[in-house]
Amino acid sequence: MGKVKIGFVGVGAMGQCAHLKNYVTIPECEVSAIAEIRPRLEKMVAARYGVSKVYSTHKEMLAKESLDGIVASQPFNRHGHIVPDLLKAEIPLFIEKPLAASVEMGDKILKALKKSGTWIMVGYHKRSDPATMYVKEVMEGFRKTKSLGSLKYIRITMPSGDWVAGGFNDLMGIEETQPALEFDPAAKNMDSKTYEFYISFVNYYIHQVNLMRHLLGEDYTVTYAEPSGVIMNIQSKSGVPGIIEMTPYSTTVDWQESALIAYEKGYVRLNLPAPLASNRAGTVEIFRDQGGGSSPKTIHPQMPWIHAMRQQAINFIRAIKGETPPPCTAEEAYKDLITAMEYTKLFKGA
Repeated sequence: MGKVKIGFVGVGAMGQCAHLKNYVTIPECEVSAIAEIRPRLEKMVAARYGVSKVYSTHKEMLAKESLDGIVASQPFNRHGHIVPDLLKAEIPLFIEKPLAASVEMGDKILKALKKSGTWIMVGYHKRSDPATMYVKEVMEGFRKTKSLGSLKYIRITMPSGDWVAGGFNDLMGIEETQPALEFDPAAKNMDSKTYEFYISFVNYYIHQVNLMRHLLGEDYTVTYAEPSGVIMNIQSKSGVPGIIEMTPYSTTVDWQESALIAYEKGYVRLNLPAPLASNRAGTVEIFRDQGGGSSPKTIHPQMPWIHAMRQQAINFIRAIKGETPPPCTAEEAYKDLITAMEYTKLFKGA
């Protein structure tokens, strides 16, 4: 397979700064076309990044271009409307997290996906951070060798903070009227206030919901929703407990997201950088205490100088080429919507 030809649907803030600027610098990739409903912005972005073909709608782009994949950076409460349409192209599709803004829209997307015969990669970029990828490999080794004993507990802490970290410094913006967009309907089984809470939770914490499943390597259920909204308790299918701490404190000029993975004889600590930080991976600390008179050891493996969004783009290209599976599929991302609903019901006492 030669260069992978990618078409972009939407080049707003995230489309440009989280995705496009990474794809155009991957040697195995060619961004062949852009579809953007704001014509002046589209031309400016295409000129900067050397994209020769521009279209006003995704339908026009897909009708005229022969593409290997699509990157559609769209608001997640439009996914139920636009994703089934994009799947008609029957080529791999990348979308931002989460899969949809409700379980009903998630069902709609999965039905369309089954008809299409292709696959969707959902943009849980934390899975593509080199530090997370390293930790996942290390955990698999511990699972096989039992060198640290059994997995005992996972805690994920996500304080609110500066998630941009200068990532929008090169954003191209323009004062331009945007045509009216069609958004998905609200969840049918929630009143307006409950749905507002659900959407807020999904928007802020769905990454951590997904990361918990990724680190556990299995499904889990929500067991408790602490009344202040700071703590969510979970239990995995095999009985491992966990906690997601949601903004126990906040920072203004930093991002301090972390995961503690505890074993009988040590732990793995994963620290993740701001989502839009460039050329910076997370960090890893591994502590071992084997006992028997041996000295406990702590190591800090060095990660490569690559950020999660760029590695995510590389992973999508590699998945299209058949070199690796996509880090998170639509089928797995659907489970996050269920988890969010479980938490909402417990928190609201429904």
